[in-house]
Amino acid sequence: MILGQVFDPKSVNISLESTDKDEVFEELVESLVAVQPGLNRAEALAAVQEREAKLSTGIGRGVAVPHGICSGVSGVKGAIGISRGGIEYDSLDKAPVRIIFMLLSGRDECEYHLQVIKRLAQILEDPSFVDIILSKTTPQDVYDTLVRFEDAVTAAV
Repeated sequence: MILGQVFDPKSVNISLESTDKDEVFEELVESLVAVQPGLNRAEALAAVQEREAKLSTGIGRGVAVPHGICSGVSGVKGAIGISRGGIEYDSLDKAPVRIIFMLLSGRDECEYHLQVIKRLAQILEDPSFVDIILSKTTPQDVYDTLVRFEDAVTAAV
């Protein structure tokens, strides 16, 4: 299990208040600080914004995967945010984003970071995943659904 270790129910926000991309980054960095109190907010935010400036991480179908490399992170840590109204995100398909998977990786974790992104991509290939996640009403339900989909993907490999 990779994603089950990267994400934590305490870093899942099922009711994002943000209405734009920069606000969402700030809100999700706060979710990450909640599970990793030593995380430098400013450095984490700058890492995500720097990566986003290169190319939008809005990958389509209402999903974004903003990520960055941050020296204060051990391994890879993630936060999940759900926007019920959608966020203008400059996505590749120009549609609003409703689910955001934010990832922060330590400086020496490039290989693990790529494994996490690959596993997330495998889960997102299932067309039902986004709708099922959006139907969940608690952070624990979102986390459990993610883990269940990950288990199904790894069982099929």
